[in-house]
Amino acid sequence: MGNEYRELIAAEQGVDLSDEYSSDPADYQFTFGDLEKQGIEFEYIDPKAVCEFFMAMQVPTKTHQEKSITVRNGKPVVYEDAELKAVRAKLMAHLGQNTPKQKYTGALRLVTKWCFGITGKHCNGEYKITKPDTDNLVKLLKDCMTDCGYWTDDAIVASEIIEKFWAEIPGIYVRIEKLEEIK
Repeated sequence: MGNEYRELIAAEQGVDLSDEYSSDPADYQFTFGDLEKQGIEFEYIDPKAVCEFFMAMQVPTKTHQEKSITVRNGKPVVYEDAELKAVRAKLMAHLGQNTPKQKYTGALRLVTKWCFGITGKHCNGEYKITKPDTDNLVKLLKDCMTDCGYWTDDAIVASEIIEKFWAEIPGIYVRIEKLEEIK
């Protein structure tokens, strides 16, 4: 998906992609080495890595678990409120820049590093040990990746590594690796 499509989705959903940062990836000319210098560690990328990217953004704290419930005709109905819809649209727009030409198949490992903007007395690279929980963060991301066409079903993600940090450059690092099949 190109920038035009990303911006179209954002405009349709009424989402501001800019936060305090540019929505143009060209404005972020840092490398993973630059992030490592700030205390965020990344493993050596081996040939099994299918895809890796960093989405520079204020990390959303609203999670998939935080859906709303109303009652219609005496029955409970679960729905996404406006804030959750905005988070979903923002993730979709950012993920759309890295959608593969073909959907991934076979067993995969998904590595995510959630880099939250530093607040208070926290320092760059320090683990974030407060909410939101990592499992709730990654659920919405995986659903958005499914909707963007990374795979047909996120059930093929057989292994997950999820970490969250405080960071000077906020955003979400994503790496997808193929897992070797046992024959």
